[in-house]
Amino acid sequence: MHFADRTEAGRALAAAVTGRVAGDVVVLGLPRGGVVVAAPVAAALRAPLDVLVVRKLGLPGRPELAMGAIAAVGDAVVTVHNDQVLGAAGVDDATFAAVRERETAELRRRVAAYRTGRPPVRVDGRTVVLVDDGLATGSTLRAALAALAAAAPARVVAAVPVGSPRVLAELSAAVDELVCLWAPRRFHAVGQAYADFSATPDDAVRAALAAGTGAPGP
Repeated sequence: MHFADRTEAGRALAAAVTGRVAGDVVVLGLPRGGVVVAAPVAAALRAPLDVLVVRKLGLPGRPELAMGAIAAVGDAVVTVHNDQVLGAAGVDDATFAAVRERETAELRRRVAAYRTGRPPVRVDGRTVVLVDDGLATGSTLRAALAALAAAAPARVVAAVPVGSPRVLAELSAAVDELVCLWAPRRFHAVGQAYADFSATPDDAVRAALAAGTGAPGP
């Protein structure tokens, strides 16, 4: 399985998801690349498309290592702790709070930039299809799922074009259904599934979301 780009992956994912969900559905994409993948899914399901912004809380001095994450659904911001990293690094509450405060400001800035004044799509009591361009460590998706839980959806379906078999197995119990098109035994990175895995610009996210607002639903 090899996708030309995220749009082609989204079309393939749409074909796999169609028929598995019905009723009152909303599609949420994880920025940036996940929103581009989510757009064809939302179009196929005739469902509204929105963005679920997640920010990693990097360990001071080692920002690539996540000591937690935050995610926004509507006006709520949910924090997820990585207790293993926090315990090993000896991070105190004040340090964690300072990083969270800084990243929360950036998270809110990105939400405003992506939605450009549009209100968030309501998810309570609805079936949510949560889409990303791939699943590697699972930290981003875990934060997104924690945020969604606080918003009380009726059902959550996670959908990705490619993912790590180990992480897929770990996260399968955290959702009502997990759809993945390709889980290579020798998984190295999400980008191995794409011919073009270049960075997604903010303008592409805004364009996808603007197109998705024409679908039915508040």
